[in-house]
Formats: sequence, C-alpha cells, structure tokens
Amino acid sequence: MKSLEDIMAMAQNVQAELSKAQENLDTIEVEGASGGGLVKVRASAKGRIIGIDIDDSLLNPSEKGMLEDLLAAAFNDARAKADAQSHEAMSKMTSGLPLPPGFKLPF
Repeated sequence: MKSLEDIMAMAQNVQAELSKAQENLDTIEVEGASGGGLVKVRASAKGRIIGIDIDDSLLNPSEKGMLEDLLAAAFNDARAKADAQSHEAMSKMTSGLPLPPGFKLPF
C-alpha cells in the first residue's frame, strides 16, 4: 500500500494535469452548422464562441424566423461537438487513473 504522502503527491499531479487539459480545451476548435451550411458557428471545445458565418441569402427580413432557428441549431451543433471533444480529451487524461465507474472529473 502506498503511503499517504505518495497518494497526496499523485493527487496533486493529477490535479495539475487536469488543469492543463482544461486550458488546452480552449485551443481546440469545432464548427457547428445548420441549414446545409448556410449558418456556421465556430467554438472552442470549452464552449467559447469564436465566430459566426451567415450566408447572405438569409439576410432578408422575411427570413428572420428561419435565420433565428438556424442560428439556434448551429449553436447547438457546435456545443455538442465541443462537448464531444472535451469528453474525449478528458477521457484520455483519466484513462490511466483507477477511478470508480461513472466517476467524473473535474470535480
């Protein structure tokens, strides 16, 4: 059995690695799209919105409702992709840790 000091050192190392992984998530970029690519949202894997691209054909006042729906769909698509990237990055980080099933990090 490892000593308490060894366990504490290992926990601090894991915490430092998780912090680094969280910081790296902001450098991973995903793109959500809707309307066959007429609306695109770029976001970081951490969920920060980087940019929005709207096709000129949607900039008609009569298309306002459709544009709003497409924006919401593109944001949701980007968020889902960001969550997937975040989950993948954190899974790689915790794959070697002896954690109980269903245990999620960070706390």
